[in-house]
Amino acid sequence: MTRHSAGLLLFRRGRATLEVLLVHPGGPIWARRDMGAWSIPKGEVDEGEDLLAAAEREVAEELGGAPPPGTRLALGDLVQRGGKRVTAWATEWDLDVTAVRSNTFELEWPPRSGVRRAFPEVDRAAWFGLREARARILASQVPFLDRLAALIDVST
Repeated sequence: MTRHSAGLLLFRRGRATLEVLLVHPGGPIWARRDMGAWSIPKGEVDEGEDLLAAAEREVAEELGGAPPPGTRLALGDLVQRGGKRVTAWATEWDLDVTAVRSNTFELEWPPRSGVRRAFPEVDRAAWFGLREARARILASQVPFLDRLAALIDVST
C-alpha cells in the first residue's frame, strides 16, 4: 500500500519577493544534510482522514500552532522518490519562525545501542525566496513551488 502524506506550503508576500516556509527534518539522520533536505510541513494521513484536515493537523504538530483560517490553494499530488504520495495546499501565513515548536519522535540512537532518544520532527523552519527554496527543498517537491508561483502569478 502506498504511503500518503498531506501538507501545507505556507507563503508570505509584501516583501521584495514571495517567500515560502520550509522545514528541516529533525533527528540525527538529517543533522548534517541541508541543501535538498528541506520540505513543506507535512505528514502521514490516518486511514479515513480528510486530506486537508490531515495537512492542517500536521502543520500544527510540526510548527506548534494551527494555521489561521483562510483560503487554501490546491497544489495537487506528487510522488516522492521513495514512492510516498504527497497532497498539498498553499496558504498565506506570516509565521514567526522563532516560535516554531515541533512535536517529537523516538528513535534508537546510536543504532543497535538499545538507547531510545527523543528528537524533534522538525529541528528548524525558515523563510526562503523561491530561488533559494528550489535548492533547499527535496527535489521531488519542487513542483509544489512551481504550482504556487503559477497560481499567484509570480516569476520563479
